[in-house]
Amino acid sequence: MNNIEITKREIIAAVSILAIMLIVGILISGKVNEYHQDQNVKYNKAFKISKNKDLFVYAMKTNVGNSFVEGTIKAVEPVTHKDIKGKYLELERVKEKYTMHTRTVTTTVNGKKHTRIETYWTWDRVDSDTYRAKEVAFLGKTFESSKFNLPETSYIDTIGGGYHIRYKYYGLEQEFNATIFGSLKNNTIEGKNIAVYKNETITEILEELTSNTLIIIFWIIWIIATGIVIYAFIALDNDWLNKNR
Repeated sequence: MNNIEITKREIIAAVSILAIMLIVGILISGKVNEYHQDQNVKYNKAFKISKNKDLFVYAMKTNVGNSFVEGTIKAVEPVTHKDIKGKYLELERVKEKYTMHTRTVTTTVNGKKHTRIETYWTWDRVDSDTYRAKEVAFLGKTFESSKFNLPETSYIDTIGGGYHIRYKYYGLEQEFNATIFGSLKNNTIEGKNIAVYKNETITEILEELTSNTLIIIFWIIWIIATGIVIYAFIALDNDWLNKNR
């Protein structure tokens, strides 16, 4: 691997691999771009409502379909826990145990290998509980919280729980500004896993969702993968290429 000899036939084969990878990449990129354009059309055509309760109710009543709606999400009955202060829309308690582990460590001294068992300690997650408000209010209407794909919780505090035990708490505040994307039909927001974008406006979300980031990421990954494939091929013993030379 340190002294790789590259023959003319290996170079020709590597160029062929590069060409094949580029062609395949272009084909896949075309499909990705097609999907991206379809999504852009969906997002750009979506109905937009910014903090207007009456328009929100009217849109659900008249079945406008895909919509971006900006407003405040608030837990109807926030959740709490005796160990921490505050009220939350969602609260997670993670139990961790301080656990001893062992690992084998090998060192080389004066050309001789020495092996020893090393002991170390880590806090390991062993259990968790999640508490969530059953309902949320959004622009004057009440919905089941299970309909929404809520933002991730943030770290609140760590509380000791006895010998080698501690509890970490993570929470989502009981009220925050957000924009949702969903289908407004039949006097409700239809479906589940409705996207919720915390503290973002409709304009900001549209810029994120319609950007070309996905295509750029694909090509970066594909170029790296192509380089790895070509390098791995050249590093192999390719005597079969030179048998009839």
